[in-house]
Amino acid sequence: MTHQDTIVAMATPAGAGAIAVLRLSGPDAISIASTIFFPVSGKNISEQKTHTVHLGTIKNDERIIDEVLATIFKNPNSYTGEDVVEISCHGSIFIQQEILQLCLQKGCRMAQAGEFTLRAFLNGKMDLSQAEAVADLIASDSAASHQLAIQQMRGGFSSEIKQLREELLNFASLIELELDFAEEDVEFANRDEFQKLISRITQVLKRLLDSFATGNVLKNGIPVAIVGEPNVGKSTLLNALLNEERAIVSDIAGTTRDSIEDEIIIGGISFRFIDTAGIRETDDIIEGLGIQKTFQKIEQAQVVIYLFDAQKFGLQDSKFTVEIQTIKNKYPLKNLLIVANKVDQLSKEALEQLKQTLSTITGSFHLSLSAKTGQGVEELQNTLLNFVNTGALRNNETIVTNSRHYDAMLKALDEITRVQKGMDQDLSGDLLAIDIRQALHYFGEITGEISNDELLGNIFANFCIGK
Repeated sequence: MTHQDTIVAMATPAGAGAIAVLRLSGPDAISIASTIFFPVSGKNISEQKTHTVHLGTIKNDERIIDEVLATIFKNPNSYTGEDVVEISCHGSIFIQQEILQLCLQKGCRMAQAGEFTLRAFLNGKMDLSQAEAVADLIASDSAASHQLAIQQMRGGFSSEIKQLREELLNFASLIELELDFAEEDVEFANRDEFQKLISRITQVLKRLLDSFATGNVLKNGIPVAIVGEPNVGKSTLLNALLNEERAIVSDIAGTTRDSIEDEIIIGGISFRFIDTAGIRETDDIIEGLGIQKTFQKIEQAQVVIYLFDAQKFGLQDSKFTVEIQTIKNKYPLKNLLIVANKVDQLSKEALEQLKQTLSTITGSFHLSLSAKTGQGVEELQNTLLNFVNTGALRNNETIVTNSRHYDAMLKALDEITRVQKGMDQDLSGDLLAIDIRQALHYFGEITGEISNDELLGNIFANFCIGK
């Protein structure tokens, strides 16, 4: 991929719409645009100021293709750091393709996935972690994932990493300087101050690594498995949560033979609900496979809702206790929420008795509802929100969401730990310098101060074409 030519792509999604935006970027972006765009003012756009919008027509020779607005951004004050022209035309697919082909004929080439943002990174408009946040921002589908992407794109995460790297680099330079004066036995790097720095870097890295668990679920959604015996209302509850008939509901036991998944946003957080096959002994091979998959989904879930029929509780409370204990023993770290369904069929006295009994035998958080009438569904949603640690998000703390960053920080922490052990053992500066350089390398990988074509290719391949 060469970055010296001028690229073009649609910046808006494929398909017809009210308007469409086509973007050119590169050294010849304005001159190429001036050969096809003719402003009503009659002035050449190459002579106009940056960040100005001009009304005119796009022509192929004398044939008018469309009346458009052309916005001029001159380097370095543009998204990519290059000359950029954005053409806003009518959203006809035919018009979009006509203008695009015309730009290609005049000397542009088609942009590759993420190439506009890649050029922004290469031209110093943003670091690599901020560039990755652009893709996350485009993909955000909840308030939480949007806020995380905005924080990272504005440089909150990368500024912490850069500061740590800069301080470590200063000490590394002093230690390297000591090596040049080894015969004089001179110490330039204050070991007490260096010890404090290593301790602080360790604390910061551990805090950021711990935040990944929260960041990952806030970014990708929180998986919630709805489990229980057949005919307790799991599919009805899923439909009530989604407010649509997503799952087939029937009085016939074993209707759900495969897991059904869908997402909803609750309080700005994305939850991915999984309606599973009812847990029971069965001779039906297909239903048996569905039950096996139920346990796989419990394994993947962060929250498990165990749903049971409140009407039949008195008949099966011993079996119920065994099933609850089995889930607790097998998945001790999972949030378990025990929910009594069909409580609309109970008297007030029976409902109170049920609640007292549940408190005695479960030892877990529980609540009651009617999936059919909607009673208690809102309380369930609020309870699910309480399982999510959003304190860091509310306080605008740095939260790691990217697995590449997580991996690089793990490796950096390992190297910092080696440095700490070396200092404890009073190792010489040349041995400490080896591990320090490795730690600096992993810090640099996060922000892009150290990168290679393969790394950049992997990252920007996940972008859309026009970004």
